[in-house]
Amino acid sequence: MSSDPTRLVLVVGPSGAGKDTLIAAAAQALAGDARIRFPRRVVTRLADSAEDHDSCSSAEFAAAVASNSFALHWQAHGLAYGILAASLAGGGVVVCNVSRAVIGNARACYPGARAVYVTAPRDIRAARLAARGREAGQAEAIAARLAREVAGDAAATADLVIDNCGSVAEGAARLQRFLRELAE
Repeated sequence: MSSDPTRLVLVVGPSGAGKDTLIAAAAQALAGDARIRFPRRVVTRLADSAEDHDSCSSAEFAAAVASNSFALHWQAHGLAYGILAASLAGGGVVVCNVSRAVIGNARACYPGARAVYVTAPRDIRAARLAARGREAGQAEAIAARLAREVAGDAAATADLVIDNCGSVAEGAARLQRFLRELAE
């Protein structure tokens, strides 16, 4: 392992690209490797089968922000998201699904942070968003997610780009190789 005790990996990309699916597949495949961890993020939405996260109310989230409990936090899609600071302690490679909007701040706070940009064509992302059925007012909410622009070009600054229009196994294998190399 390198002298940097924690290597933060920021998995980013547009809604419907398959970030959670690739992270879940990599976490399952790497479950026996103690050098690589996949902490759950905190979201102000009830948990569902499409996303592995811890839920809290907006008031609980605000209290956690006020007490500096989050290493990273952001707002997107009318929700608040955060990565608990405690989940980054202990070294190794720590893989987090975050907003593209926090890459710059994360890299400033955690030198050596890596970004993995997951993408897929718009029509595939639209179909995935519709299939998960999470967006209220389905068509309008999906259109809003697909139209969301984030400042900066995450793909251009990413350490790895995964075009996730193939099988889950293909995308997850690329992510796993990248994480194993970081853990060396």
